[in-house]
Formats: sequence, structure tokens, C-alpha cells
Amino acid sequence: MEDQRTCLGEAPLPVSTLSEPLVSGKGADLATAEDLEAAQLPPYRDTAGASFSRTCLNLTNAVSGIGVLSMPYAVAQGGWLSLALFALVGALCYYTGTLIGRCMHADPAAVASYPDMRARLRVCRPECRRRLHGDNLDKLFPGARVELLGGYNLQGKQLFIALAAAVVLPTTWLKNLGVLAYVSAVGLVASAVLTASLVWAGVAETGFHRNSTSVFNLSGLPTSLGLCFVCFTGHAVFPTIYSSMKNNKHFSRVLLISSVLCSVNYGLTAVLGYMIYGDGVQSQITLNLLSGKLYTKVAILTTIINPLAKYALLAVPITAAIEEKFSLPAGSGPARVSISTVVVVSTAVVASTVPFFGYLMSFIGSFLSVMATVIFPCLCFLKIYKAEGIRRIEIAAITGILMIGVFVAVTGTYTSVRQIIGTF
Repeated sequence: MEDQRTCLGEAPLPVSTLSEPLVSGKGADLATAEDLEAAQLPPYRDTAGASFSRTCLNLTNAVSGIGVLSMPYAVAQGGWLSLALFALVGALCYYTGTLIGRCMHADPAAVASYPDMRARLRVCRPECRRRLHGDNLDKLFPGARVELLGGYNLQGKQLFIALAAAVVLPTTWLKNLGVLAYVSAVGLVASAVLTASLVWAGVAETGFHRNSTSVFNLSGLPTSLGLCFVCFTGHAVFPTIYSSMKNNKHFSRVLLISSVLCSVNYGLTAVLGYMIYGDGVQSQITLNLLSGKLYTKVAILTTIINPLAKYALLAVPITAAIEEKFSLPAGSGPARVSISTVVVVSTAVVASTVPFFGYLMSFIGSFLSVMATVIFPCLCFLKIYKAEGIRRIEIAAITGILMIGVFVAVTGTYTSVRQIIGTF
């Protein structure tokens, strides 16, 4: 692990003292391995540990995200057969998630530094969440406007992005993942209601049909793959959730439950949305809904609630990395509030100035998300376990996953960048 940190330009970890007692004398034999492990825990870990059920809520909330809105568009880009690729992406991301758990188990001392390396790949994700709020609230309340001091008008998407940032800010000050599980539960309910509202829209509008749909579209496949990867990009927060567990031996089981639940929700949304709107589906399915309808209002409100419920969870590794980078008091109230505020404000500013949501989502899925979800976990696992020996079949599997990741990153990034440039 020390070699890994050195390659990344970081200072090597101090030599482990796990073989030395923490106290001398009669009390030395009371220092157990659990005490030693607890002494190395990062500041965001709850000392009591999150239960199995609460961890399921947090992990499902982390995996389930704004990618659900783009899944019908992903199917429209790649055709119905792209759903098979979606299943493959889900399986690959589940496996790489288990690799993260095995890496964390191999070296508990790396818990504090691993989120730091991962957080650098996640900075752009919250920006899309702020952008998402602006797009949908502007559709729900068109023409909203606020006049600020100096004659400056804040209106439309920028106004609602600012309001969303103000609402989500207090949740980022929480550091106990057990408490955040209740917030995660709200987000999961919102995801289910969103899917139900699409069923409502399909029945009330045109019904479900396949008239203007395609089976396979090779030219749109890179975009479709990139959007599929966006659906499973919670990996940067996995180390945080792993460390928060009361019994982290159950991490793989929790990950499996969360992946299945999210995949079912993603798949239903993709099929329903594409059957309703066909190739005319937009990059956000909510933009296709008719304004003024009750199901539209329900869908948009749940779309707004979902990112609000998970923003704080995904921001934990970022704030922890900043605290470590600048040697700030880890976990202290003032430092956490200040850092969280800066992160929220900065993402709100970027979200209010970046257009072309669909192409941006594809770029994130193709480059940043693939790096964080596929390439980095595989390389990390190979680096840590190469000395102990890895089975040939697992090496072959990881090599194949890396090849797929590189292919998606290169082709998807090229396609999305070309599309973004074409909008100017």
C-alpha cells in the first residue's frame, strides 16, 4: 500500500505498530485488535457502527441517482438491445464494488486516504445534481424571478439551483451515517414514486407502444454505454459506507441487495419511458412530461427530493479529503461546516453555468465515472493483492473489465465531447 501511495505522489504511511501494545503494564493485554482498528478509523465513522439495514439504505441511496432520468434516453440512443449492455454494466460495477471492499479489508490503515484519492474523481457529480434541480423546478414554476440588491435578477434555472443549494446545505453538516440513513430512506421512496408517476403518465397520455423505437443503433452505442455507467457511480462513497458498518464483513451482501434494487428501478424507468415517448425521449425523462399535469408535478417533485436526499452522503468523501489535504481538524464542527459550504456553493455556481445536460452526463459516465467505477478499483486491487497472489481466472476477468472500461472511456468521451462542441 505504501508503494501505491508513493506512486500517487503522496507521503508513505508510517510503519505499522500493530504488534506493539498501546499501553504498558497490567493493562497491556486489554488492548485488542478491535481497539487498534478503531484507533485508525476516519473521523466520519460512527463509533457504534451502522446496522445492516441502515447500511442498505445508505448504499442503495448512493447507487440510485440521477442516472435514472437518463435511462430512457440511453435506450433511445442504443436501441432495445442496449438493455443487455445495461445488465452487463450493472454486473461489472457490482464486481468492482466488491473489489473495493476487499481492498479496504486488506489494509484498514488506508481507510482515511482512499476516499481522498477517490474524491478527486467525484467533484463533477454534485454539479449535475444542482443542474438537475434547476431544469426541473423551472419547468414546475416557469417565470419565477427574484430581484437582488444592485438590480441583479435571479430567475429561471439559476434561481432554483440557488434554492436547491440552500436546502441541501444543512444536510452536508451531518457526519453520522446512521442518521443519514433516514435521509436515504426518503430518497428511495422518491425513486419509487418517480417510476410510478411514469406509469401514470403512460396511461394518461399516449399509452405504451413501440411505434417509433429501434432495436439497435450502433452510432448511439457509446452515448448509451456512458449513460449506463452513470447509473452505477456510487463507488467513491463505498469506502465511507464500508467504514461506517457495524460489521463490514456483510458489505458484499449489502452491495448485492442495493445493486439489484437499483437495477430493477433503472430498468423499469428505461422501458416505460422509451415505450411512452420512443425516439423522441429527451435527456431527462421529466422534460417530456406535459406541463400542468398532476403526474408531472409529482414526478418533478420526487426528482428534486432524490438528489437532495443523497447529496450529503456523496459529499462526505470530498469534505474528508479536503480536511486531510489542508491538515484541518478532522471532524470538527467549524471545519466541516466551512468546507461543506464551499463545496455546495462551488457546485451550484458551476451547475448554473453549464448547459447541454445530456451530453455532460454522457461525458461524466464515459470518463470520470468509468475511471472511478471500473478502472481505479481494478488497478487498486491488483496493486494490493499481487504480492499474495491472485487466481488466474480473476486476473483474466479483471483484465477483461479493464479493457471494457478503457473502450467505453475512449469512445464515449470522444463522442460526448464532439456533441458538446457541436452545441456551440
